Amino acid sequence: MAASSSAHPITSFAGSYTLALEASTYAGSVAILCGSDVVVARDVEMGRRADEKLMPVVAECVATLPDGMRSVERIVCGAGPGSFTSLRIAASIAKGICHARGIPLFELSSLALIVAASAGDQPGRYLVSLDAMRGESFAAIVEVGNDRKIAAAVPFEIVEASTLAEKARGAGAELLPGAPHAAGVARMLGSVLDRGPVDLAAWEPDYGRAAEAQVRWEAANGRPLPR
Repeated sequence: MAASSSAHPITSFAGSYTLALEASTYAGSVAILCGSDVVVARDVEMGRRADEKLMPVVAECVATLPDGMRSVERIVCGAGPGSFTSLRIAASIAKGICHARGIPLFELSSLALIVAASAGDQPGRYLVSLDAMRGESFAAIVEVGNDRKIAAAVPFEIVEASTLAEKARGAGAELLPGAPHAAGVARMLGSVLDRGPVDLAAWEPDYGRAAEAQVRWEAANGRPLPR
């Protein structure tokens, strides 16, 4: 979903605290930023509903701040594509905190975060991907400009995983391995805030495709799952 116009104008983020969450894969992450500097970052295993670990790690990170959660002025959440369950957990936590605290929620592409975490500072054109299962990948071309900026939103497509190297060559891009990480938000924070916060009531991550349970239900019932 596109970002909305800001109800919380951002004049400067220097010296303010941002909570960043990323959970497009089963390797989730949490980071606290002060301005565009990473104060603390943690990794967390995702994907087990009976043993949800993301919120305890969020609490652990926030506890390092001078006034705990009251110090957080905004949340930035990786918006996918990726794992339905992991993304939904991260989004629910982010939205719940933002609603309770009355602070804005911002989104950015999890694919762009791969570049932020893995590409260094050199301008370039990169093809990045995340596992979409079924032998497929979510893939996107992400460019790092001469100003070192990375777009917070990038279009992606679902492709056969075996064609990634060929697609990178055809696009004149470097096939960049790696994984998204919440700490990469530090490099992209200006671009993220420039887009403005999301509509907190309506926002959901872009899962990239329907959840497996939805696919099975629709196949068994011969119609779309009611919303």
